[in-house]
Amino acid sequence: MVNLEWYRTFKAVYKTGTLTNAAEALFISQPGVSLHLSSLENYVGYKLFDRTGRKMVPTERGKVLYNFIIEPLSKLEEAEKNFQRSTEKNTPTISIGMCFETFQITLEQYISTLPFNVIIQFDEYPEMVDRLEKGILDLIITPQMVVKNGIEYQEFSSETIVLVGGNEIDSTAFNAIAKEENMEAIENWLKQQKWYGTTGDMEHLRRFWQLSFNKYPEFRPNYIVPNINSIIRCLSSGKGVAVVPDFLCKKEIESNQIKLLWEGKIPLKNILYFATRKKTMYEKEIALIKKLFLEL
Repeated sequence: MVNLEWYRTFKAVYKTGTLTNAAEALFISQPGVSLHLSSLENYVGYKLFDRTGRKMVPTERGKVLYNFIIEPLSKLEEAEKNFQRSTEKNTPTISIGMCFETFQITLEQYISTLPFNVIIQFDEYPEMVDRLEKGILDLIITPQMVVKNGIEYQEFSSETIVLVGGNEIDSTAFNAIAKEENMEAIENWLKQQKWYGTTGDMEHLRRFWQLSFNKYPEFRPNYIVPNINSIIRCLSSGKGVAVVPDFLCKKEIESNQIKLLWEGKIPLKNILYFATRKKTMYEKEIALIKKLFLEL
C-alpha cells in the first residue's frame, strides 16, 4: 500500500517546483523529500518529474497522477484537520528519540504533565538521526554527533562511563590497588569478578577497557540483562560489577545501593546533545522538553 506521506510530498513538489521548497513546506529535510518521491516513483513504475536544473517539471504521467489524487487528497487533509479540531483541539504531536534508560530516569516522570502529545522511540543513534532528517522524529537525545546539513546539535550535558559494583561486593582490596595505580593488579582483579552487561552496552565496556589497559577485554559479561537500569537493580541487591554511565546511577550511588569503584585510568566521557532539524514547526514544544532536561 502507498504511504500517504508519499502523496503529500508529491503534491508539495508539484506545487512548489523544487525539492527545497517542498521540504520547507513540509518541515522535513530535502533528503526526506527525495526518499518519498523516489519511493512513489518506484511504486507506480515511472518517472513523475524531469529534473531540469533546479526545477522539478512534472512528466505527463506526473500530471495525470496529480489530477487524479489532488481532490481525494485534499478531502483527506481537510478531514484530518476537522477531526483533530474536534478531538484533540489542534494538540501537536512531538516524536522524540532517545535510549530506553535515558527515558526512564528523565522524561518518563514528566510525560503526563506535557501540554502536547508525545511519541517516544528507542533505536540505535544512527537510525534515529536518519529518522530525524526524514521528519519522522522531531528531537533526539544523543551522545553521538552525526553531521547532516539540515540537523543542528546543542550540547547540554555530559556523562562519564564508570565502574560500579554491587552493594555486597568487598571493594577493600580493589581500592588499595586502584590507589596504587597498579594496572596489572587492577586488570587481574576485574577479570575475577562477575560482570553484568546488556546487548546494547558492550561498546561502553570495550572503550572503557581500551582506555585503561590499551586493549579490548578478552571476556564477555556473565549476565546479560535487558537494559542498564536492570543492571543497576541487580547490583543493588548483590555482588558483581559493570561499567555504566554515571548519570544513570547517580541516585543509587548517593544512597549506597551500589558502589562507585573506579573511573578508569583515563575517564571515558561522552557529551550529550539535543539534535533537531534546523527548521521545525515545533520550536515551543521542543524548548519545553529541553528545559526539563536542563533542570534535572
